[in-house]
Amino acid sequence: MPVQNAGEGDLCLFIEPYGEDFYLKPGEVFTVAPEAEGVDVWFSTIVWEGGITVWPYEDGDPTRIVLECTVTDAKGNRLECGHQRPEKPAAFVDDEGH
Repeated sequence: MPVQNAGEGDLCLFIEPYGEDFYLKPGEVFTVAPEAEGVDVWFSTIVWEGGITVWPYEDGDPTRIVLECTVTDAKGNRLECGHQRPEKPAAFVDDEGH
């Protein structure tokens, strides 16, 4: 599943069930895929201000969560949890920018 940041600021890609976070700069595209080949993965997505949460599951059954996924950049490089994470994520900045 490709995820593209078409906005002007950083976008948090949050992968469940482990809460892994990856940050996309404007214009970047990351791909979320199951670790194992041959798995029919469906994705449930939740969009929130500043990010998107993805739940991968098997065969259309939301009770069968896929536990091992990879996230790669447009060049196929595998990314680690916390990729480009800002020092203080936007979700934790208060109304005064603190």
